[in-house]
Amino acid sequence: MSSRTLPSGSQSDQLQQASSLFGRAQPRRPWLVAGLALLLGCGSVQAAPSVPLVQINVSGAEFSEGVFPGVEGTHYFFPKEGFFAAWRARGITSVRFPMKWERLQPKLGAGLDPTYAKLVDKMLLQAAQANVKVILDVHNYGRYREKVIGTQGVTVEHYKNLMSHIAHRWSGYSALGGYDLMNEPHDDSDAIWFEAAQAGILAVRATDKVRPIYVEGKSWSSAERWPAYNDDLLKLKDPSNNLIFSAHLYIDPDSSGAYKSSIASNWDPDVGVKRAKPFIDWLKRNGRKGHFGEFGIPDNDPRWLDAMERLLKYLQSECVPLTYWSTGPYWGGYSLAIEPTGNTPRPQWTVLSKYLTTPKCTVIGPK
Repeated sequence: MSSRTLPSGSQSDQLQQASSLFGRAQPRRPWLVAGLALLLGCGSVQAAPSVPLVQINVSGAEFSEGVFPGVEGTHYFFPKEGFFAAWRARGITSVRFPMKWERLQPKLGAGLDPTYAKLVDKMLLQAAQANVKVILDVHNYGRYREKVIGTQGVTVEHYKNLMSHIAHRWSGYSALGGYDLMNEPHDDSDAIWFEAAQAGILAVRATDKVRPIYVEGKSWSSAERWPAYNDDLLKLKDPSNNLIFSAHLYIDPDSSGAYKSSIASNWDPDVGVKRAKPFIDWLKRNGRKGHFGEFGIPDNDPRWLDAMERLLKYLQSECVPLTYWSTGPYWGGYSLAIEPTGNTPRPQWTVLSKYLTTPKCTVIGPK
């Protein structure tokens, strides 16, 4: 999520910020015995009959930037029991799940934190019970404790070690749908991103040779700027030949997703299509598969909805999935959120729900 500050501080502080930010609550059900039946012995994945063209981000586990490790339920949040089942009933079959490297691995090069890793275990088991696939996302912007990968103290080998642990820990879970190597590398991290991404790919493939690996791009993974920054990613080598390039797209004037100003008088309803097209065209030129890992709009003007529908029609025609930012019960008045208020769906969902799947898309595009 570009150019946003994540919640910090106590639970009361976090809830006060919910009107502009986001959160989530923790799972409650005993899970270990039932969960054993939901593990895959070899990490194989069955292909879906059609591509889930609308996916959602399940945010919360990455909250409270700088408060590490933090306390679950106060500084960061995992899905409540029944969360995945509720979204599955609405038609969602695939989600992206942001996590923080600093909580997963408090000491570089060491093992995973038992508390945080067990919460990820529970989350994946809950998703499996609802028949929902989860893309695990390292939501770190090419950094660890604000230090860029490749600078003193945070090496590419440290990052490779993290991805090795992630694949080793969760490749046996049936709900695991893929690995998002890194959320929005940008600025100082751009120079090292090709090397780091290649290291992450090889780390995952040492354990998991089946699932897709999602590769975000430099410059905040911007779809509009993708061709100007990411040609070197074409040289990435995946022994399993299963990379999916993942761009982000927001349609406010600065593309940040902050939506600080209202729609201007010279509004172009095709702004989403126009910002997506450079990425789609790049994929087509180079014969690669693509995905949008983040997109969101406010609920305060129907013109945003029109622009999103135009974008969804375009992506549907290309069989390229879009992952909406974001869901969760602690969002308060955050205008991009699509968690229902009681039984009332948010305006964005009334549009998104029309594009969940299409029988014409059996593999990820573009066509």
